[in-house]
Amino acid sequence: MNNTFKKRETNFLIQLLGLSILLFGIHYYLNFHFAKDVVLFFPLWHIYVFHIVTVIIIYTLINYRESIGKTEVFNAFILGMLLKMILTIVFLLPWILSKPEQKGVDLANFFIPYFLFLSFEVFSVVKILQK
Repeated sequence: MNNTFKKRETNFLIQLLGLSILLFGIHYYLNFHFAKDVVLFFPLWHIYVFHIVTVIIIYTLINYRESIGKTEVFNAFILGMLLKMILTIVFLLPWILSKPEQKGVDLANFFIPYFLFLSFEVFSVVKILQK
């Protein structure tokens, strides 16, 4: 592994960890105060582990491809997004099949962090693509 890969990956992981802790804290606080009587299908930590793992996998793949000199990292990014969508469906499949009574809270608990992590991921990948 070259030093550029390691440096970018380390910076990304530190930023992702900070963002994850901040988002989880805010999310937990909001759920505790405004939805404490609601029984969630997925615990918050399951949702955040899923998001963190998918973001790390996609970013690491793109960072690695760019560090070895591949110029078509955009194709890898699009493939990674497709894979992430498929994994999202697989992750949510037990919830979908259970025919939940309260759909709004579970959907918001999953998709609000999903789009926040996606925004962070796109921002981080665009920094690679600009170089």
